[in-house]
Amino acid sequence: MLKTVATKDGVRLLTALAVLVGVAAAWRALRPAWQVPLPTWENLPEERLQDFRDALYFPVREFLAGGNPYLPDTMFDHWPVRQAFNLYQPYHLLLHAPFALPGYRVGAVAFTLASLVLLVALALLAAGRLRPHVPVVLGTAVVATLLVLSQVGKAQLYVGQVNPLIAVGAAGALLARRDAPRWAAVALALAWLKPQFGLPLAVLLFVRGSRRVALGGTAIAAAASLVVVVPLVARGGGVGPFLDAIAANLAHAEGTTYGAVDSMTAQRVDVAAVFYRVTGWVPAGAEPVVLIGVLAVSAVLARRLDRMGQPAAADLLTCLAVVAGVVHQPGDVLIAVPSLVAVGVVWWRRGCERDWRLALAVALLLVPFAHLHFVSRVVRAVASARADVTVDGVAVVAAWALAAAFAATRRCSGVGTVRT
Repeated sequence: MLKTVATKDGVRLLTALAVLVGVAAAWRALRPAWQVPLPTWENLPEERLQDFRDALYFPVREFLAGGNPYLPDTMFDHWPVRQAFNLYQPYHLLLHAPFALPGYRVGAVAFTLASLVLLVALALLAAGRLRPHVPVVLGTAVVATLLVLSQVGKAQLYVGQVNPLIAVGAAGALLARRDAPRWAAVALALAWLKPQFGLPLAVLLFVRGSRRVALGGTAIAAAASLVVVVPLVARGGGVGPFLDAIAANLAHAEGTTYGAVDSMTAQRVDVAAVFYRVTGWVPAGAEPVVLIGVLAVSAVLARRLDRMGQPAAADLLTCLAVVAGVVHQPGDVLIAVPSLVAVGVVWWRRGCERDWRLALAVALLLVPFAHLHFVSRVVRAVASARADVTVDGVAVVAAWALAAAFAATRRCSGVGTVRT
């Protein structure tokens, strides 16, 4: 009895401590939202909330004003943005419209708070993978605090990215695909917000047997986007001019220093871009070949893990394939948090079934989370700026390769059986 009381008191104490640290970290991470200056053409280099400014607030304003935000020249001429509006799903312009209706600072604070809530929701999904080993409240508090303290978590709030919503969508699709396929389809539709998440995730879910989820989520995203595409086509004079705008958007993205596969400064973590930064060379057409190859290999191996009763490892391989297969940034590894937690706890609890490749894959996937500002400065001082923007990508690609090797050679069927 006394031991039970002591255990409960210890859990309460740890939970309270995690909450206190998390609240302090969250307060610090939220400050840029109300400290950032109002955007002008003179302060375009401002990094605080730059994704909120360039990929949400002003694109929504352009759409509501009757324009086409997918046209790079239009955005640069009409609004103080540094980057063009990339090919987000058109429904993004309606979904996030509430954050662009008020003044810039009010919208920025509201969006940052919403992103923080989504990070807590992602932590809650991850904590569900810890049951029955850790109480959900404690698990949520610890994971949420670690997220806000990590570079990946802090970057979402500092730059104003939409990745927390996509991560919750991807995690929800993977977690609910068996028991609640309708909700999983809705979650996948949220992950489709950025097609480089939605497409590979839908393909892998389809191959892993969740066909209703893959097709339903894709259909929901397409139907929601039509609400925006129809007026864009009507305003632009037809389907042809709209497709020309999309082509111009893609051409612009391929020539930027932050998005091009052959850029030495782009913080990309996909196989094609990492290969270029490591070797200084990339063959023509490498990106579609890499996407097809990574998806094909991962699909076969994820199905193998599913058949062996290892869904957590299969989910981790799926998330790694999504990030390594097509253009992605270090912060995009956020989608792997719940499966990362599940694999970590199973590996820790089942000593007789541990595998060094899976453990090393987990450790490597933590590199982007630990790549804080002071770490970046050390890497640049010891090595170079090129090494600093390459280390995360090398870690992610190596993690995918190790997880794939584990899936290809594993014989025991006990790893990864933690489920919500």
